[in-house]
Amino acid sequence: MKKEQILQKFETLRQWGSSGERAPHKPLLVLYAIGKLLCGEDRLISYKDDIEDNLKNLLREFGPRRDAYYAHFPFWRLQNDGVWEVTNASNIRQTASGDAYVTDLRENNVSGGFNETISEQLQNDSDLAVEIIHSLLDAHFPNSIHEDILQSVGIELPLQTFDTRTRTSNFRTSILRAYEYRCAVCGFDVKLGDSSVALEASHIKWQRADGPDIEVNGLALCSLHHKLFDRGAFTLSRQLQILVSDDAHGTTGFQEWLMDFHGEKINFPQRRSYYPEEEFIGWHVREVFQGEYREL
Repeated sequence: MKKEQILQKFETLRQWGSSGERAPHKPLLVLYAIGKLLCGEDRLISYKDDIEDNLKNLLREFGPRRDAYYAHFPFWRLQNDGVWEVTNASNIRQTASGDAYVTDLRENNVSGGFNETISEQLQNDSDLAVEIIHSLLDAHFPNSIHEDILQSVGIELPLQTFDTRTRTSNFRTSILRAYEYRCAVCGFDVKLGDSSVALEASHIKWQRADGPDIEVNGLALCSLHHKLFDRGAFTLSRQLQILVSDDAHGTTGFQEWLMDFHGEKINFPQRRSYYPEEEFIGWHVREVFQGEYREL
């Protein structure tokens, strides 16, 4: 199989989606499996002893908050994308929708992984692995959390994250100008000469989820609050109050960089017409914010 064909398969993974809901199950599983291969481990990974718990943990950390997390769906459905195989598949009962019974996956000690052709090419062509990793990260997650994901899946390559998606060139400029070049949370506004340092334009509804490059879908945030926002450590209320997650905790920095702002309103942009829209805030609450709000 040619390199271009393999890249195409990973770039076109079929994903469940409904009304803007995030579904990063397959990308996280693929990244996890690539991490295993790059560490020299076997291409086939036990569902019961490895994937089930570890993929659920990745979904809790980098996926939207849900009442339950299901690892068996992507584990089974990846077979349909032509990149994955499952051992003992013929012994597994399937539901009416074609999904595996999770009890059968456990009881039959089923393993899964990339097929032999793809596994061999990933192991022998580091550039191919890097391209797939970047493609999945860029397509499904904001740049601010790429390194966190790589560390969590055991990929330690010195990768320089890049974004292949087309951006509106003036989005950063328009957002920073709207917020008068200061962080909407802490007010950070350091400049080096005439250039702002460590101040970034954050999408409230991620561009990967078709969030538009417009002022009402943006916040000017320092690099720390940008990452905390994209990881779901805090969100905004309809009244534009900063709400900290009850899952967030710590000692050094926690009070000063999060709790001191809990319940406070953001530093508003210069025009009311630039205020964050409720539609985009609602998406962030549903699809990014972790835990529950702390009491005000």
